[in-house]
Amino acid sequence: MWPAPADFVHGSPLPPPGGWDRPGLVMTFNLECPGCVSRGIPFLKRLHAEFGGRVHLLAVHTSFGHRVFQREEVEPTLVKFARDFAKLPFPVALDLDGSFARHWQTEGTPHWLAFAPGGVLLRSVYGSQENAQTRLQYLLEEWVAREP
Repeated sequence: MWPAPADFVHGSPLPPPGGWDRPGLVMTFNLECPGCVSRGIPFLKRLHAEFGGRVHLLAVHTSFGHRVFQREEVEPTLVKFARDFAKLPFPVALDLDGSFARHWQTEGTPHWLAFAPGGVLLRSVYGSQENAQTRLQYLLEEWVAREP
């Protein structure tokens, strides 16, 4: 289960993790989630600044655990947030019905999915508090240290 190319509303579509040649981190989030907007998104931006092109990064806006909106109700606000307000340097996709989040058995938002190159799910971490961020930071540092 992966967002279709048409569901990527900001940045270039990212293929499913099975085709990745480097590790990646996916964050499910929602604009109505205070922890997502105040801690999760800034953390993902910091990871992008630190690890850049060495890892795939993706934010997936999901309705899972939140109000369900029609695409025309959420997409303009999400695009404005990603492009103009947060100036996100990584792709953003829509999970309108929550099926992506349910497929990956997320617990809510934000929820992080860490994939090895080739698509194996290595970690699934719920939350945006310091403990969750530290575990993800260490994982990315570990991956990058293994690079040839």
